[in-house]
Amino acid sequence: MTKNSAELFAGVFPIAPTPFTEFGDLDLEGMRRVLDCMVDQGVDGICILANYSEQFLLSDGERDVLLDVCMAHVAGRVPVIVTCSHFSTRIAAARATRAAVAGARMLMLMPPYHGASLRADENGIVEHYARVAEAARIPIMIQDAPLSGVNLSVPLLARLAREVPQVRYFKIEVPGAAGKLRALIEAGGKTITGPFDGEESITLIADLDAGATGTMPSALLPELIKPVLGHHRAGRRTEAAAAYARILPLINFENRQCGLRATKAVMAEGGVIKTEAVRHPLEPLHPATRAGLLELARALDPVALRWGR
Repeated sequence: MTKNSAELFAGVFPIAPTPFTEFGDLDLEGMRRVLDCMVDQGVDGICILANYSEQFLLSDGERDVLLDVCMAHVAGRVPVIVTCSHFSTRIAAARATRAAVAGARMLMLMPPYHGASLRADENGIVEHYARVAEAARIPIMIQDAPLSGVNLSVPLLARLAREVPQVRYFKIEVPGAAGKLRALIEAGGKTITGPFDGEESITLIADLDAGATGTMPSALLPELIKPVLGHHRAGRRTEAAAAYARILPLINFENRQCGLRATKAVMAEGGVIKTEAVRHPLEPLHPATRAGLLELARALDPVALRWGR
């Protein structure tokens, strides 16, 4: 990939967890170790300050600290995507500008929402992304996830791709993701540079069949997900499906039983970070759930489980 405005992003771009101390403070040395581990996993890029990074439990000051620490420590080894979601267009644009200045190669934003019912209309959503794009002038990935409660229809997403030049990437992680990816690619044509999936890659094969060129899982086992994309891209679908079937039980357990706590538990067990602490009101994994997770992980021996040992 060349480092210019025509740069294309594809492959595996996991979400970096945010490590905390046992007292709930940022563990910045742990953050650096997480990033080093992810680079050693062979990822194609890293996304920071996302929902799986517990961004909704971080203060604005902590976001700024983490942005600076992460960008300085990655130091261009892989592209970094920075999540800048906020209901306020002004705040989202300010976050985007700061991320771009710090060296982010892409931004990721959910549509503007607050609580269960406060939403922007379609014109407001388009204007939101347009103003962020104007402020930052780097590529933008729209995160289409159930968490927002916003219905981003395929016509609206295609409109965003047509009207906002930087909007070229789409992380689709809603029910029926494959169908929506296929419809979006058909509707948007060449304006859809990067159709990605997410949700821990739990529907990856169907999404790749639909035309996805990238995935945004957790940092639990990206090096085991990457061969699935490689086989599929090379036309070896049978091999891709077999590689995926091998890792799917762990991905399913992560997605359905653990959520964002899974990566932290495995990284703590593997010596990447000192604690798997999450911030309240989130609660630690139940010991039985943690044991089930580690049993599945040990059978696959991911890098995160042995990186620090």
